[in-house]
Amino acid sequence: MYIEDDELRDIYKTVTPERLQKLEDALIFLEKQPNDQSRLEEFLREAHTLKGDSRMLGVEDVETLTHQMEDCLVAVKEGKNVITPDLCDRLYGGLDAVRKLVHEAVTGESAGVVVFQVLANLMGAETNGNGNSNGNGSDSSASPVPSEEDLLFADDADPIATAFDEDLLFEDEPLTPEVTQKTATINHPVAEQLTTTNQPTDSSNIDTIRIESKQLDGLMRQAGELNVTKLRIGQRMLDIEAIMTLWEEWSRDTSAHHSAYKQMEQGVFNGNVQQIQALHYRAKQRLEQLGTLISHLKRTAYEDTTQLDTLANDLQSGIQTLRLLPLSTMFNVFPRMVRDLAKQQGKQINLVIEGGDIKADKRILEEMKDPLLHILRNAIDHGIETPQEREKLGKSPTATLRLRGYQTSGSIGIEVLDDGRGLNLENIKRTALRRGICQEEELAKMTAHQIQSLIFAPGFSTRTEVSEISGRGVGLDVVRANVERLKGSIQVESSPGMGCEFRIQLSTNLATTHVLITEVQQSTYGIPVESVETAMLVSRQEIFSIEGSQTITVDGQPVSVVWLADLLELPVTVPQSAHTAKTTTKNIPCILLKMGNERLGILVDALLDQQDIVLKPQSKLLKRVRNILGATILGDGQVCMVLNPQDLFKSLQKGSGKIVSSQAEEVNAKPKLLLVEDSIIIRTQMKRLLEGAGYDLTIAVDGLEGFNKLRAGKFDAVVSDVEMPNLSGLDLTAKIRQYREYNELPVILVTTLASEEDKRRGAQAGANAYLTKGDFDQKILIETLRRLI
Repeated sequence: MYIEDDELRDIYKTVTPERLQKLEDALIFLEKQPNDQSRLEEFLREAHTLKGDSRMLGVEDVETLTHQMEDCLVAVKEGKNVITPDLCDRLYGGLDAVRKLVHEAVTGESAGVVVFQVLANLMGAETNGNGNSNGNGSDSSASPVPSEEDLLFADDADPIATAFDEDLLFEDEPLTPEVTQKTATINHPVAEQLTTTNQPTDSSNIDTIRIESKQLDGLMRQAGELNVTKLRIGQRMLDIEAIMTLWEEWSRDTSAHHSAYKQMEQGVFNGNVQQIQALHYRAKQRLEQLGTLISHLKRTAYEDTTQLDTLANDLQSGIQTLRLLPLSTMFNVFPRMVRDLAKQQGKQINLVIEGGDIKADKRILEEMKDPLLHILRNAIDHGIETPQEREKLGKSPTATLRLRGYQTSGSIGIEVLDDGRGLNLENIKRTALRRGICQEEELAKMTAHQIQSLIFAPGFSTRTEVSEISGRGVGLDVVRANVERLKGSIQVESSPGMGCEFRIQLSTNLATTHVLITEVQQSTYGIPVESVETAMLVSRQEIFSIEGSQTITVDGQPVSVVWLADLLELPVTVPQSAHTAKTTTKNIPCILLKMGNERLGILVDALLDQQDIVLKPQSKLLKRVRNILGATILGDGQVCMVLNPQDLFKSLQKGSGKIVSSQAEEVNAKPKLLLVEDSIIIRTQMKRLLEGAGYDLTIAVDGLEGFNKLRAGKFDAVVSDVEMPNLSGLDLTAKIRQYREYNELPVILVTTLASEEDKRRGAQAGANAYLTKGDFDQKILIETLRRLI
């Protein structure tokens, strides 16, 4: 039956799914609380309304099935029957059939529902030999073939596990005889397959949104104010035309009196003085008039711009608010699925849903339904034990599966927690090694949290078969990809024998991205603010080494730091001199990133700005580029690459970023020294010593040559003898101190003059250090240079 009337069909398409969801919610509640009369009345009320709507539009099959479901619960209300699991199963089957028939009525596509069999099932009749009383034609008795996760649970050397060649991901779970049976057909109405495409499944699309009339009234009011502002901006054009008219009059007047200027230059006055005076007077008046017009234009343009900015923000906020829907719109589809899968696997699961009233953009609800479905199915299939296993472990036979939504200042959080087995780190390591995701030396450096996160790696979970519960041919890497597409992040934490927790963070604003603009090697890069814990300035003295990693201390905890240029593997650029580099990086901007429990300090050249930008994703012609989330065009027309914080953490783990900046190493390795020494033997020895210590050396043979070379170049320090021809070391030092730009330049005197008076004269001349050759120790010289530079 297809509804021909377009308007009535659209209305039926909009309201009927809501009614069916209310019926299912009420039935789930009644199964747990069968004596709740208010929920029973709610079910009957919704069923009666759905029956009346369907009768009016001629959808007779829906009317028939709904009437029978209504009769079943009327008998309960009158005390002639009680709510049992068997009755609930029959009612769920009826709801599933009604959903298909509603879809047929609004699309014209055949539902394939045998109404007679569904009706018979609702009435409690015996099913036929094919088990098709629910009208969907599926074989519900078949058990699934093991998926890769099933084999990852296996503890025994099963021949099937050997064929699949896989390890355990979770804690040990014994195989059951059912794992050797054939694959079952997936027939659950909410078991949509999670795909690798960028579009959500059709069943996840939200085509209509109900909004309050006052929200529309607010948008209409803002649209009216926007129109008024448009007229005000149009008035500014008249102000500009007035300025142009004044300019044209002024230009004509100036041209008309040009001849008077010429005659005065030739000595002919003939009243020209009066003309010039009149021109000067009019010019003065026009100048005042121009100033008044420009001041008015500036003031009104500022007011209009402010008003337009306010209206644009309010309008954008209002439109975004219209797209907000409660998380319960998505969460409400899961209780039925959890109930059915738990019953199918013989497990007892209590699903607890929290934060359903939190509102999120409808795109989040559309695109997060399948990832959450995948996580929940994995938890039921693999994470949660059977009641017998739980009792042996001292746990309650009923497992708790918690789905929680919450909101922070700039993000939506979703958590999925279970109290099952938890992840098995050793088996994750073996799987990662077998699939070539990591090498042994990389695993040895990883924390437990980083090892657990490997389950999101592409290729970590591949299958050759499809199971009914969770073996659907895709892995958690697709879940991670869906989350990242929503500008979010996903983390996992697990305790063996205690359970597993998935935490998802999603941005509340999908239209724009708030980023911190940084500069690295004269190029701009954006970092999403959602991943930035703080920004600070650190000095080189604050950076120390732990196990080969450069580290700073933040809130008493060590945090690894790395140059962003090294993470991005940019070519090294060395400043002209070490003095320049030392000046520019005396305090280094550091951005502290936080992903879950991990923190990382990113060193950059400069922090420029914070902006809301429209993120342009990577071209579909390109394969995913590591470390890059997308790009945007800044206000000055410059292209800015936006970085992927999760990839930055991974790049550091894989060693793409050097812990010590290449630039810093190059700078520290080549400070420039000026050596002034008249003895060729000492010059040769000092040259070997200083160049061997990593200094770039320039040599002068006396004080005068030394001073000239100093003026011609840039140096980080001067090492000089005292007794030299032309200009002594003391005189050279005093001459250097006469120039303001050399006030901070280190000067070290190395001489045979060792008396206290000689040392006093060196200090008076301005030397920073005075070393004697008699007891000369090269380590002291090197240490002095490192301390002063």
